[in-house]
Amino acid sequence: MEKEQHIKIHETAFVTSTFRAFDENLSQDHFAKLWENLKTTKWINEYLELVSAEEPFTHCLRNRYFLETLQDLIEQQEIEVVINFGSGFSMYPFLLHEKIIHIEIDKPEIVDYKKKKIEEWENEHKIPKRNIHFMGVDFSKDYQKELLSEIQSIKRNKSTFILIEGVLFFLTRAETNKLFDFFNSIQENGDYLGSASFQETIKETQAFENLLRFFNQKVSKTTEDDYQTIQDNYYHSIKNYKVIDHQDYFSLSKKYKHRINQPKELILNENFYLLKKN
Repeated sequence: MEKEQHIKIHETAFVTSTFRAFDENLSQDHFAKLWENLKTTKWINEYLELVSAEEPFTHCLRNRYFLETLQDLIEQQEIEVVINFGSGFSMYPFLLHEKIIHIEIDKPEIVDYKKKKIEEWENEHKIPKRNIHFMGVDFSKDYQKELLSEIQSIKRNKSTFILIEGVLFFLTRAETNKLFDFFNSIQENGDYLGSASFQETIKETQAFENLLRFFNQKVSKTTEDDYQTIQDNYYHSIKNYKVIDHQDYFSLSKKYKHRINQPKELILNENFYLLKKN
């Protein structure tokens, strides 16, 4: 998409990781802080003031939900490969059991930078070594055939968990449909899919109005039509998949006893879905 060409790495992947480091007890991610830097901190301070002061905790709880979901499924021996689409600088591989194979997929410039830093931190013993395969993909091009071949050569007949978070908001519905069709071609019955997205009601909030104003000032000129929202019925209608869990920021805050300090209209409430292929 045109606006994505204006979004630099530090404005997406760095920011998300720094949010996860705000409250390690909540996110359970004690490696996210490795990505912190002064430029991102300045950007985030402006974001918290101008958009939503609750935002770090929404990212912490998103990480916590998917991390614990993955841990539970690994303990139950239901998944062997985690495929993270739009992986950014997430640190799941180092928070999960070493036996898991990880496939990290994002824009080439992001995965190249991440791979370099991961190798550096492994050599410095800041993180444990993990089995990670990095794949740089331009999703605006015809990527399916080559990417499917790469993924299949690694996963073979192993069970998988596909994760897509922080991505769908920036895609069109056609791109999203194409992506879920691609997931279906990768996975077998019994495999899992985790997804994060916003519902239409977010566009009625003050937080979303603040977000648009912030993007227009700091990133590029956009309108609310440039951002995708996804209702529950979309997930329930995905062919060959069944929704087996659905949470949002408020339900997870209650579950993990997180105190919310902002009124609802100042919170970008994200929804989280766990699907199983059948």
